Amino acid sequence: MKAARRLRLATTLVSVSLAGCLEVEQHAPFVNGAYAGQIDNQPQQVAFKGDRGAWEAAIAARVQVQDEFRRAKR
Repeated sequence: MKAARRLRLATTLVSVSLAGCLEVEQHAPFVNGAYAGQIDNQPQQVAFKGDRGAWEAAIAARVQVQDEFRRAKR
């Protein structure tokens, strides 16, 4: 009985102590105070070749189609 209890206690202590050791760094890398990762393109740069006005018009048109009040009046 005591052996099983000691084994359970040892297993618990080992698992608890390893839980903090296996933590993976999840923050973005910073070098000299600046973000050192890949810079993502803005949506209007990729799909609309830098034309922000066309991108905003496409977003507005999409929102109008998704508007429940406008759809209910049909």
